[in-house]
Amino acid sequence: MDIEKILQQYKNEEITGEQAKNLLSKFPYEDLSFVKIDHQRKERTGMAEVILAQGKTPEQTAEIFEKLAQHNGNVMATRATKEHYTAVKKLCDEAVYDETSRIIYKKTQQKKSGLVAVCTGGTADIPVAEEAAITTELSGAAVERFYDVGVAGIHRLFDKIEQIRKADVIIAVAGMEGALPSVLAGLVSVPVIAVPTSIGYGANFGGLSALLTMINSCAAGVSVVNIDNGFGAGYIAAQIIRGNK
Repeated sequence: MDIEKILQQYKNEEITGEQAKNLLSKFPYEDLSFVKIDHQRKERTGMAEVILAQGKTPEQTAEIFEKLAQHNGNVMATRATKEHYTAVKKLCDEAVYDETSRIIYKKTQQKKSGLVAVCTGGTADIPVAEEAAITTELSGAAVERFYDVGVAGIHRLFDKIEQIRKADVIIAVAGMEGALPSVLAGLVSVPVIAVPTSIGYGANFGGLSALLTMINSCAAGVSVVNIDNGFGAGYIAAQIIRGNK
């Protein structure tokens, strides 16, 4: 909720002066002592603040989630455990937990705009890909998934390439040597967001080999996020879609 809407509600006598004062007290943020919740982020950036549950206690995550849910239709907590979800569910019954992506979310019905294709090199990359896909969906874009289309069996990618070309943005998630984004970028006319994963044997150095491959891609149109950063890729994809409206 923005300041203009609060003032308009007060003017229309839809809320009392005390209620308006309480709502305005949360600008520019709501201070809970252990966290300062940025309720205006959606107005500034197009997407509400997202909770990184990793490093937070279940109780802290639940309290932040509840406060964000009071102001936003969609709420997300990434890198969450079942323990985080149990605590959140007690305060927000609408919360859902996706075990694959490790995301807790609450969503409202919204019109989808644009299409993002999320592709993976292998099945082991799916958890990171799902983090990207769910982030994108909660941001208001439609998502189509193309999993296990890596370069080790490149005919699998070619079988799907016409469908992938229909997307406005492509997210390519891969570990090992991380070649998938480069191959895709040479076949499509839209931006490719590359996500290196930590999947691979010892010499991949926990995803560093894939990261370096993607950064050094000879194909134009590839942007790269950090290792295992599906959330970051989904966020960028959503920004591109919003910018193209």
